[in-house]
Amino acid sequence: MPLLQHFCQLLYDSQFGTAIRESDYAFSIIESIHVLGITLLAGTIALLDLRMLGLILRPVSVTRIARSVLPLTWSGFVVMFASGFLLFWAEAAKNYSNPAFRIKLVLLALVGLNPLIFHTTIYRRVHEWETLARSPWRARAAAIASLTLWSGVIIAGRLIAYF
Repeated sequence: MPLLQHFCQLLYDSQFGTAIRESDYAFSIIESIHVLGITLLAGTIALLDLRMLGLILRPVSVTRIARSVLPLTWSGFVVMFASGFLLFWAEAAKNYSNPAFRIKLVLLALVGLNPLIFHTTIYRRVHEWETLARSPWRARAAAIASLTLWSGVIIAGRLIAYF
């Protein structure tokens, strides 16, 4: 058995994982919290992405929106990550071979790379374009990638239950 699969089985067989999985309410409550965290995270990111696409809040500068939503974005990330880990813990052995879960992990890695690339390239010169109604094409491309990848993460996450 591969090491990662063995680790997943250990989590699955643990008392804590079993307690979450077999509880009448724990898994559902954690899943609801996870959805709220994703909503906060993806919603605040979508605000910035839609602004960079010039579809909403055109009179507001990109940096002003970014500064306003960043604390909420990080809060959503913490909630999503913590609750997602608990959900994984409860079903780690099942998720190990679940194609939707694997796709979700790949998309999460890509969605993490997108802002890293964005902030180390085009965003370094945001002062030149932050007040324009339409951002430069590279910023718009990053926004489209972000919206697409986050949509994929959410869809893959929902599909986990069906595989």
